[in-house]
Amino acid sequence: MTDAPRSPATFAPIAVVGRSCVLPGALDPEALWRRVRAGDDLTSEVDDERWSVPPAAVRGTPEAAVDRTWSARGGYVRGFEERFDPEGFELASETVRGLDPVFQWTLHGVREALRDAGRLDAGSAAAGGARVREGRRTGLIMGNLSFPSAGMAAWAEHHWLSQHDDLVAQGLVDGDGPDARHRFTSGLPALLSARSLGLGAGAVCLDAACASSLYAIKLACDRLHRREADTMVAGAVSAADDLFIHIGFCALSAMSRTGQSRPFHRGADGLVPGEGAAFVVLRRLDDAVAAGERILGVIRGVGLSNDGRDRGLLAPSERGQVRAMRAAWAMAGLSPQEVGLLECHATGTPVGDGTEVRSMAQVFAGGHALPIGSLKSNMGHLITAAGAAGLLKVLAALEHGERPPTLHVDAPIDDLEGSPFRLVTAPEPWQGPRRAAVSAFGFGGNNAHLIVEAWDPAAPPPTTPAVAAEPVAVVAVGARVGQGESVVDLLDALRSPAAKRDAVAAAPRTDIVVDARGLRSPPRDLEQTHAQQLLVLEAAREAVAGIDLPNATTGVFVGMGADPEVARHGARWRLGHRLATRGQTAADPTWLAQAQDVLAAPLQSARVVGTMPNVPANRIGSQLDLGGMGFTLSAEEASGLEALRVAAHALGYGELDAALVGATDLSHDPAHQAALRALGVERPSGDAAVVLVLKRLADAQAAGEPVL
Repeated sequence: MTDAPRSPATFAPIAVVGRSCVLPGALDPEALWRRVRAGDDLTSEVDDERWSVPPAAVRGTPEAAVDRTWSARGGYVRGFEERFDPEGFELASETVRGLDPVFQWTLHGVREALRDAGRLDAGSAAAGGARVREGRRTGLIMGNLSFPSAGMAAWAEHHWLSQHDDLVAQGLVDGDGPDARHRFTSGLPALLSARSLGLGAGAVCLDAACASSLYAIKLACDRLHRREADTMVAGAVSAADDLFIHIGFCALSAMSRTGQSRPFHRGADGLVPGEGAAFVVLRRLDDAVAAGERILGVIRGVGLSNDGRDRGLLAPSERGQVRAMRAAWAMAGLSPQEVGLLECHATGTPVGDGTEVRSMAQVFAGGHALPIGSLKSNMGHLITAAGAAGLLKVLAALEHGERPPTLHVDAPIDDLEGSPFRLVTAPEPWQGPRRAAVSAFGFGGNNAHLIVEAWDPAAPPPTTPAVAAEPVAVVAVGARVGQGESVVDLLDALRSPAAKRDAVAAAPRTDIVVDARGLRSPPRDLEQTHAQQLLVLEAAREAVAGIDLPNATTGVFVGMGADPEVARHGARWRLGHRLATRGQTAADPTWLAQAQDVLAAPLQSARVVGTMPNVPANRIGSQLDLGGMGFTLSAEEASGLEALRVAAHALGYGELDAALVGATDLSHDPAHQAALRALGVERPSGDAAVVLVLKRLADAQAAGEPVL
């Protein structure tokens, strides 16, 4: 076999020095390896109380599945409460015990990864409240599925029901409701973890759908390369309301009808959702070596891309996947044929698995019998945490010198016939290069591919050129602020007397006008799209007018947070059961149907996409056919500034040639306001979306574009 020519490496190696996980059947990395090597299927039926409504009450069939799920199977975390130590965090232990799993899994996972890396202060390592050694130079970037969690849904439902005296009189509302922090499940889990552990180099969550954790790892590596931090924790948590996940995937026709997670099986009929969290601790390789740290693996490259307008927001794109894979191998300066294991995205959807095999075949052409597998055969699709969990599997395989099996592949799909790949169906010694790749491809067109290898102390590290950041310019702006329909409206308000400015800021947004000219999304779909998406889409369309954007190298970054309105669907599904369990007789069917419709319309495919928290960025990318990385970021009030920082760095260091940076929030939302009041926060609120177009200063000047 002749290797393809290598390119010079542009990615300085990053060492993985710690890890942790909270996963179905595996509450630590050692348990994960044992279960995967043994070939255990860790999916199961949902617990009866998990959805706050009996599973039978929301079960349907594929033929009659509106507002129903035809499966109650998933990959579920159990036994965590007995393992979790709530002591020593910023909040009182009893408060931490009452927080949603999205907080608990993050707090635990970040702390245990740092403990595994030996980064906790020696004097407090045995205590729950251990502080991080060199915490000022330690940061956190993590993926987080920014749908409402069960706790956020409970908070929103409590707020809505408490507004109706007749429902309060019927006993449907208990006391003060859940902890108001549950409103802020998008960015607060990372911020709370950073404050509790003394991480001074920043904390942010991002949502790139199923590719989120690999995106987070890439951004963490960037922070290390730019020496903005010396240690980074990266990974993801997936802890959205499981009832919404099940019914949503059924609405998209993506849920397995048989309840089996069977990647690459010709009889596979959809995915099985899972939950959990996985984290790694990253250091620059030369620093880790100099400090004598244990090195679990070395990251050589991470490629990111977006599908643009290729096949729509829900259909996977070979072209987009190939761009991400080739970018990773190019920055590593390695040939794709030098791989010893491919941990695939492979979810068990026929279209997705076939697309992945064909895209891999383009990148790994010339290889022979390259070993492939997918952790999803063991525990289902972990969504945002999938890539990080796959990386933990690969790191353990490198450590043990053994490739673990993939389950349920007795009848492989036809696309594998004649391909360069073979499925690993039983544990086998790792022969050949101790190098692996992990892929993660997300709804909406997010693609990521990571290369990791075993640490070889005798091998000279690759030489990577030092790159200085170039200055970045803002060349255009779009805005929808208050009731305004343009940047001109915003400027007029800013130039007005203070009373008028205050009136503009105080007025909630009542409607959103979408210009049908040049629109690339069906108008009927946009009618089912949440306001955050529409507002930032129109601001972006205004911003790019007259600006030349290089399609393949323009990225989209949007700061946002979970919209409480999405939780109305869960309230709709639970209302009848809530009435029945409060000692009431069965509600009048006509009244109940009307009340449910007031809460939310039935959940259909377009409405699911219209609620997806990564789609505010990806819908812009699809509208404008942009293939650079695109995702949303959440750091509560700092979300838009974090998006700006990430985009400016990607431009300044040459990863992109242009970027759209946005932020969107409808903070007049009553549930949002109620949460702020419950936490003692009093501040003015406004509804807005703003988008900036960025380019490198030299490029903007060369193109004769305005430098704002």
